[in-house]
Amino acid sequence: MLYCIYVLLLALSLLVGVPAANAENTDPDVAACNNIGDLDARIAGCTRLLARKNLPARSQAILYLQRAQGYVRHQQFDRAIQDYDASLKRDPNSAIALSERAVVYNQIGDPDHALQSADQAIRLDPNYVLAYAARGNALSQKGQFDQAIVALSKSIGLDPKQQWLYINRSTVWNAKGETDRAIADLDAAIRLDPKQAVPYNNRCWVWTAKGELDNALADCNQALELDANFAVAYSNRGVVWFQKGELDSALSDFNKAIRIDPSYWAGFTGRGDVWRKKGELDRALADFQQAVRISPRAARSFVSEGLVFEAQGQIDRARSAYQQAVALPTSISVIGAIGPVTESFRREQDTARTRLAALRESAVAPSGPLYPNVAPPAPSATGSPASPALGRRIALVIGNGNYAHAPPLVNPVNDARAIAGNLRDMGFEVTDGIDLDRAAMTNLIAHFLRAAATANTAVLFYAGHGVQIDGENFLLPIDAKFNGVSDLTSEMTNVNTILAGLDDSIRANIVFLDACRDNPMAQKVVQTQDASRSAKLPSGLASPSSLGKGATTGAGTLLAFSTAPGQIALDGDGANSPFSLALARHIGTPGLEVQQMLTRVRAEVVSATHGKQVPWSNSSLLGEVYLAGKP
Repeated sequence: MLYCIYVLLLALSLLVGVPAANAENTDPDVAACNNIGDLDARIAGCTRLLARKNLPARSQAILYLQRAQGYVRHQQFDRAIQDYDASLKRDPNSAIALSERAVVYNQIGDPDHALQSADQAIRLDPNYVLAYAARGNALSQKGQFDQAIVALSKSIGLDPKQQWLYINRSTVWNAKGETDRAIADLDAAIRLDPKQAVPYNNRCWVWTAKGELDNALADCNQALELDANFAVAYSNRGVVWFQKGELDSALSDFNKAIRIDPSYWAGFTGRGDVWRKKGELDRALADFQQAVRISPRAARSFVSEGLVFEAQGQIDRARSAYQQAVALPTSISVIGAIGPVTESFRREQDTARTRLAALRESAVAPSGPLYPNVAPPAPSATGSPASPALGRRIALVIGNGNYAHAPPLVNPVNDARAIAGNLRDMGFEVTDGIDLDRAAMTNLIAHFLRAAATANTAVLFYAGHGVQIDGENFLLPIDAKFNGVSDLTSEMTNVNTILAGLDDSIRANIVFLDACRDNPMAQKVVQTQDASRSAKLPSGLASPSSLGKGATTGAGTLLAFSTAPGQIALDGDGANSPFSLALARHIGTPGLEVQQMLTRVRAEVVSATHGKQVPWSNSSLLGEVYLAGKP
């Protein structure tokens, strides 16, 4: 961006008829308009020059462009767009004005106009770096990540020495879930200039996404060593401390970020998460509401606000917050240290949709002995919301075996009862469901997700049929009919949906799926009603790595499969499946951390099945979790 400003300053001084070196001495308005250190003076100087009569159209075009740049730096984007339009009216062939206008459209979250403006610039100048960078950012906002990578790669090819281009491309790789490529681009940026804090800060964020918290901490520390007033780096380091369970250190860093830059909304959402984790819901809510005021287009703040309202029993306000989150754009462009950066809220919006559905489903009063009182707390008798400590340990256990349209399974009911008994013995509030149809299963899961709003540990165990369709995992109620893929997916429960509803880093979420039996649809024709495509139905369940592309695998979740992805689990010859038998044997061992417990379960299952079945897990837990108590 700096080289564009230099070209414009030089062009302006020549067009008004004064050599660049003497411009400041001969015309104070020109000097003010050229001032890149005092934005108010710049805007005022350009405005005075524009008020002069008989200026050539091209001179006016550059003056409007100069003033637009001042408005951009002041984040007065509507005025900037007006000035870019005025500049282009006088000089429609300015690739500079078109490209910079595209950047501003990206910053205000209008990728369609940004793309149109960038493409016009590229037609005028096929080798203009900024135009390709703006095009890439617009495509990224639209979720067209592969095309965005092409445009950003073109910009790097045109100018491979520009550090910020690698940083921009790294953000798109990260959005695609290709964190290794994001790291590689940030490595390249650091090699170009190891004294800049931004690439270390961004690499800290990517390491955090990968769960490599020590590497993340080292990079955030390096960023802050290079720039002690880098608010974003303090905020990012706060996230690392939070995920390490060091809440006081996290709180300190978020406070520093807010003091340095009180307009940075993410500092408030991070600090709000710490307050929630500490059980101080009123302080958390105040921070989330401040984040909403600062950045009303960031869906995450509304979702966080909704989670607090749920925990307080203010269901109508929670519902409103989730609805606002869903109505916002999935991706927005925010101003970062290197210019506009796309931030996606797909995960948070998935959570909002799922929690809205849970609020709707759980509003229907359940019936039968399977439904204990698992609803979150209601407002107190005085009308003020309750603010419980988030200390509950809850569990939902489902065993489906008596299928109407699929091969019945003998052991899931026994498996569910065994695990439910273990969890009750460990002090969990347990809801269990046996042989559930679609309506009952949906309602029970909705109540479980509602209860999770006031829990710090939530366990889900499912035994029964499970399938993967096009890489997504589904759990089958006993009345699933297999009338085609479209009907099937509406009849079954998507595991991604459950994970989205549980996605909340202040809680430990443990999901056990003993659901990899023989695919009950293997011998059936499973095409959509319009026969436009055939579904892919591999054996077993899909690897959770597929969940990284749009679905939720948020921090604080462990997902355990009874066997490896794509493999078949055994129902067992005895009363229980091999996985559930081993899990029941070890889950209640006092002082055994959950991942160590799963290691023992894995070893026992491999031995019992003579290597035919190998349990598998994926974890983003924040710290150690002890289901049966700490040592």
